[in-house]
Amino acid sequence: MSTPLKASLFLFAIAFVFLATPALAADPAIDTGDTAWMLVSTALVLMMTIPGLALFYAGMVRKKNVLATVMQSFAICCIITVVWMVAGY
Repeated sequence: MSTPLKASLFLFAIAFVFLATPALAADPAIDTGDTAWMLVSTALVLMMTIPGLALFYAGMVRKKNVLATVMQSFAICCIITVVWMVAGY
C-alpha cells in the first residue's frame, strides 16, 4: 500500500472511533407483544426446520434407514429446543 493510502485509512479509522457515538436505548422493559412474537416466530421456525431437516437427511440415506434418520432429526431438534430454552433464553 502506498503511504497516502495508509495515512487516509488511518485518519478514517481515528475519525470513526472518536466520532461514532453509541445509540442510547430506552430503559429495558418486558413487553408482552415482543415476548409473544418471539414465541410465535420460534414455533414457526421449528415447524419449518424439523420437516426440512428430516427430508433433507432422509434423501441422503437408503430406503430402509429413512425412519431412523427422520427420528434422529426430530430428537436433535427437541434437544436443541430444550437447550435453547434453558441456556439461551
